Amino acid sequence: MKIITRDVPPRAAWALEQGGVHPLLARLFAARGITAKEQLDDALSLLLPPASMKGAQEAARALADAMAANQAICIVADYDCDGATACAVGLRGLRLLGAPMGFDRVSYLVPDRVTDGYGLTPAIAQRVKARGADVLVTVDNGIASLDGVRAARELGLQVIVTDHHLPALKGGEVVVPADCVIVNPNQPGCTFESKSIAGVGVMFYVLLALRAELRERGVFTARPDAGPPQGGAAPGTGTDRVPSPARGSEPSVSPPAAASRGAAGSVGATVLQPKIDALLPLVALGTVADVVKLDANNRRLVAQGLKRVRAGAMPPGMTALFNVASRQSAKATSFDFGFALGPRLNAAGRLADMTLGIECLTTDDGLRADELARTLDGINRERKTIEGEMRDQALMLAEAMFDESEEPPPALIVFDPDFHEGVVGIVASRLKDKLHRPSFVFAASGAEGKENELKGSGRSIPGFHLRDALDLVAKRHPGVLLRFGGHAMAAGCTIDEEHLDVFEAALQQVAHEWLDAATLQRRMEADGALDKQYRRTDLVDTLHQEVWGQGFAPPVFCEELQIVSQRLVGEKHLALKMKHQGDPVDGIWFGHTEPLPERVKLAFRLDADEWQGQRRVRFLIEAAED
Repeated sequence: MKIITRDVPPRAAWALEQGGVHPLLARLFAARGITAKEQLDDALSLLLPPASMKGAQEAARALADAMAANQAICIVADYDCDGATACAVGLRGLRLLGAPMGFDRVSYLVPDRVTDGYGLTPAIAQRVKARGADVLVTVDNGIASLDGVRAARELGLQVIVTDHHLPALKGGEVVVPADCVIVNPNQPGCTFESKSIAGVGVMFYVLLALRAELRERGVFTARPDAGPPQGGAAPGTGTDRVPSPARGSEPSVSPPAAASRGAAGSVGATVLQPKIDALLPLVALGTVADVVKLDANNRRLVAQGLKRVRAGAMPPGMTALFNVASRQSAKATSFDFGFALGPRLNAAGRLADMTLGIECLTTDDGLRADELARTLDGINRERKTIEGEMRDQALMLAEAMFDESEEPPPALIVFDPDFHEGVVGIVASRLKDKLHRPSFVFAASGAEGKENELKGSGRSIPGFHLRDALDLVAKRHPGVLLRFGGHAMAAGCTIDEEHLDVFEAALQQVAHEWLDAATLQRRMEADGALDKQYRRTDLVDTLHQEVWGQGFAPPVFCEELQIVSQRLVGEKHLALKMKHQGDPVDGIWFGHTEPLPERVKLAFRLDADEWQGQRRVRFLIEAAED
């Protein structure tokens, strides 16, 4: 392990301080590319305009037409947290926007991880048609579902694909589904700047475009006097402005009003457009849980969602999930989304049925939400047990590939007949973290008639684009990969069991060619030493209030510390008493059991530990430099 201190551009840090940003935060923000205080503004008016997302206006027109014709819309979701929140946003948003027209013909379908696999398939299209749907809308999937979209169109369904994944590759060329509406910032020709927006964010943007379209058609008015919106106010006041597909800016929040249905579904001009900012807690949850890069636009979406959560303005299901996770929503952080709520929703898609998660997020019945949250919590506990057993077995299989005196191979591929296919992605991530190698974990397919197939999930390290590596394997060994997809850091594939050795050798070869010693050296970026004047619980709280995540890493400090004493707690955690710049401080290293030397360079996060009514700063150890 090599701990690298982030560079802090002095002019940027100075400019932020001059703008009134706390000196510690100024240093942290400057190290993450922030150069001016204005970049920290999370106002909704600064969100990227929906007009710049290719396909959003076309999707809005198609949905508005469907509503006017009272056609049935079915959302085809994905079975992870991003897919669940995107589905919930779609269901709530379409019903809300359709209410003034008396429209409520919206349903959803979630593919089964085992029997259906990922994405829109011809079989799923058949099920959607059998339900009587006229319009099929995908969320968090569909861009690579060429056969599924084709089958849906042949059945007479109109198809709207909303997704954020990379398109499929055929012969090295990008291909997208034909004869459908596509909303995806990563499709060819899309100028939307936030390429890392999550699937739930894409669906939210479609709703923004739909509301603007309905306003253009006279269903809504932006203000009681139907005049153009003026100025901007704090979120939730009724005049917050978000860029509009049609005119550049539209209110994101408007007070609701009673609607009267007119001829042909028209509504009188006194109907104010509904609020859809109430969906932002779901958008924030899905964005963080999907570990997408928190660029400026995503940070604004998350920040706005967190504000509403802290104020208690969220769906009952989210409140219930906070409760079962023993988290305080009034002090919610992005960490809660990624490590408390997200895993409980993901567990349903891994081991059970994500309809449980979607119902939890869409019900307005508090008692039902509590019941579903408790069910999800129980499934998550089961997931942890299965994951622990698989992780130990996977690590043993990986370590058997090399002697103790050797370095691990440049890529790790493991399979065990007893592995659960719903948990392979988590285990691959744990393997990658432990040995710092691109890692694939395979499990036997549980789908009927596909017992010969293995489903694999991979996680990568910086410098190794996993989806591109799979594409190269497919070109060099045609027929080995039955299906594959993903992005740089995470990808999945399906192979015949008889081809496992070929796949392993092929991926190892690509890793040998692409990875060098520097890339294979485990590194951790940190923010340098922590001045002891900032070792305070109020600053811990200040740091926790900010939006941190993928691409905008939470603060990790590093310096040499003196270890005064150390002991194991719970048999698997190292509790420490240390000296930090001459002062005593407690620390804990979760999941670490090996003793530390008397003096060692550590990377650590700040936390506040409460004991007998008193709060004290403690260090959460992340790494020790070798």
